[in-house]
Amino acid sequence: MRYTYLFSLLFLLLTILFSGCASSGMHLSSTLTNVELSEANYKIVARSVHGEAKAGYILGASIGIGVYAQVIGVARVSGDRALYGTAMRNLWENFEANHGSVDGRNLALVNINYDVENLNLLVYTRPRLTIQADIIEFMD
Repeated sequence: MRYTYLFSLLFLLLTILFSGCASSGMHLSSTLTNVELSEANYKIVARSVHGEAKAGYILGASIGIGVYAQVIGVARVSGDRALYGTAMRNLWENFEANHGSVDGRNLALVNINYDVENLNLLVYTRPRLTIQADIIEFMD
């Protein structure tokens, strides 16, 4: 009876501990745009532009497979909760730093690659998302 009580108490504490914070870290949306790339109506303006985002959580775990990043933790202690949005914003900032403003330009991302890396320790987890893409500009 005593072990059943201790097991139930431990189970309850672990349930409370790991129910603090969870994030899938991504927003899947679909947009369909038909663009003709067989003609010489575009030029590649940047190759392998990347953006990165990471966040740290205490008492949690993270897993990443391809474009999928899942985080469960008690509390976020560093970084941004929206990894994909932050990484994409960082990608465009890196592009603008080397190739000028994007305002008024007809740009598109092609050959997009996602990479998720996770650091899982017993008391700390840190997912890191990297987005890499080539950027093309459509000419009039």
